[in-house]
Amino acid sequence: MGAATDLRRTPLYDRHVDAGARLVPFAGWEMPVQYEGVLGEHRATRTASGVFDVSHMGQVVTEGPQAAELLQRLLSNDVSKVAVGGAQYSVLCNEEGGVLDDLFTYRLAPDRWLTVTNAANHEQDLAWLRQHAEGFDATVTDALDDFAMLAVQGPNAREVVQAMADAPLPPRFTVAQRTVCGRRMFVAGTGYTGEDGVELLLAPEDAPAVWDELLRRGVTPVGLAARDTLRLEACFHLYGNDLMVSRGPIEAGLGWCCKEDTGFIGSEAVRAVREAGPTEKLVPFKLTGGGIARQGNAVVGGGEVTSGTHSPMLGVGIGMAYVPADRAAEGTELVIDVRGKERPAVVASKPLVGPGGG
Repeated sequence: MGAATDLRRTPLYDRHVDAGARLVPFAGWEMPVQYEGVLGEHRATRTASGVFDVSHMGQVVTEGPQAAELLQRLLSNDVSKVAVGGAQYSVLCNEEGGVLDDLFTYRLAPDRWLTVTNAANHEQDLAWLRQHAEGFDATVTDALDDFAMLAVQGPNAREVVQAMADAPLPPRFTVAQRTVCGRRMFVAGTGYTGEDGVELLLAPEDAPAVWDELLRRGVTPVGLAARDTLRLEACFHLYGNDLMVSRGPIEAGLGWCCKEDTGFIGSEAVRAVREAGPTEKLVPFKLTGGGIARQGNAVVGGGEVTSGTHSPMLGVGIGMAYVPADRAAEGTELVIDVRGKERPAVVASKPLVGPGGG
């Protein structure tokens, strides 16, 4: 990571400083990791509503008469099933079936799509899409500088945003243009905390006013640290931890968003793993004897932890780990080497924590 002066800042940087956020380097950006405390921010999102500055995430616009065909070739899910105004989760694979990124794609118009990339993978994804656009009547445009992005999540999130909007908010997994707080923007019924809520894609210059209004209405600002504990309680993957180019989507439990019959790049390799059965699987776990496992901790007898933290809602250590497929069933007892001390754990079911903390 470069010096702090090399890091990019979102349009809300001054707001984060004013709020006393602790700022850290993250994927080339200077981002708030927490404001008043991880536990409070986490619980506020589970019980009321929190707002996350996710403007570091990338955006790519794919448009043209063959935009859908291009995306069908690249994305693992069946793009043809997405109607205008729809949203779809998928993974981007290389020819060997390794995961390059996981993405949400929104269909804004019949021939216009918006894909949200992970910050660390944005340039790579953009180059991959452009590389494979040759031969298609479609253009791929970097829209990173066109959008700020706020995620408003929690049981009360929709109610708060609805009170600021000019029309009903779109349902989950759909997107629509709305005027919120007097600003025109895309509102998407998506998020990555396990709670209901929306994501707002808006002009960067509009973000501070919308942020201020959300906080004035009682929404809690939430940093990266609580975003991680929330997504892990929900068993959502984090690229770079749980997803990587050296592993495939079947092993990661993402076979549900892979439609090999569409012929996406990597589909033959993914099909081969599905038909043969994966040799390892990514599973959620709870520690039953104390401790907190972290990324890289070994699972005794085979496997490794890819994400680990303390669950604010469960009060125990939780995480996800790749383990041999014959040890992946729910209820299987594991032992994890946590910094030289063996800790008992058990394979759990998804999600570890449901909406509202249930």
